[in-house]
Amino acid sequence: MNSQVKLDPAAITSKQADVSPEEWQLRVDLAAAYRLVALYGWDDLIFTHLSARIPGDEHHFLINPYGMMFDEITASSLVRVDQDGNKLNAGDFDINPAGFTIHSAIHAVREDAVCVMHTHTTAGVAVSAQKEGLLPLSQQSLFPLSGLSYHDYEGVALRDDEKARLQADLGSTNFMILRNHGLLTVGSTVADTFLNMFILQRACEIQLQALSGNRPLTPIPDGIVNTIKQQASQVTKGMGGNLAWPGLLRKLDRENPGYAD
Repeated sequence: MNSQVKLDPAAITSKQADVSPEEWQLRVDLAAAYRLVALYGWDDLIFTHLSARIPGDEHHFLINPYGMMFDEITASSLVRVDQDGNKLNAGDFDINPAGFTIHSAIHAVREDAVCVMHTHTTAGVAVSAQKEGLLPLSQQSLFPLSGLSYHDYEGVALRDDEKARLQADLGSTNFMILRNHGLLTVGSTVADTFLNMFILQRACEIQLQALSGNRPLTPIPDGIVNTIKQQASQVTKGMGGNLAWPGLLRKLDRENPGYAD
C-alpha cells in the first residue's frame, strides 16, 4: 500500500481541476456506482471491482483503490491505470491485481464497454456454481439470457494468459457469469452497466428463491426466450441513463452523499 497517501477519502485532494470535464463526470458516476453497490449489499468488503474506460486511444481506465470500502469511494479516490497496470497519478492508492486482470482484458477489446462491473454476491456465486447456470424462470432472467456468456473458473484472476480466454468467452455479450466466482456486466455507460447488474442480480435471487420452494417450477417457454433479444432492446433502451440512474443518484444523495468529492 502506498505509504504516501492515507487510506482515508477525507485526506484525498480533489482531482476535479486536474482532469477533463469528461473524465470528471465519469469519475462521479463510477464513484456513485460503487456506493450504490454497497447500498444494495452487493459489496464484498474491499474485494470485487467496477471500472470505467476514459475516452482516448490509450485504453486507460478508472478502478477502485485497494483497501477502501465501497461506501466511501469518491470521484477523486479512483485510480487511473494503463493497460500494463501502471498508476498514472503517482500519489494514488495501489489497486487489486486480480481486479486489474479482469478489467484490463475487457477494456482492451471491447470499445463499446465503457464500464465493467464485477460482484461476488451470495446469489450470484450460488447461481454460478449451479451446473445449468441461469434458468428462464422469471421475466428478469430473460434480459440477461438475451446475451449471456460463461467463463470457467481458473483460480484467482492473476495470470495474463487467462485474459484471452475471458475475452473470447465474453465475446459481444453484456452479461457474464464467472463460474464459481460471481457476476459481470458491461455497458456503454455506467448507468446502463449498473442496470444490467441490477437485473442479473435480481434474476439470480429469484432463481434461488424459486428453487428453494420445493415445488414444481414453470419455465418460460422456449419461443419467448428465443425472441427476447429484440424485446429486451426495446424495453431497456434508455432506462439506465434516462430514467433509473437519476433516481438512484437522488437516493444516494439522501443516504450516502459525498461520492462527487
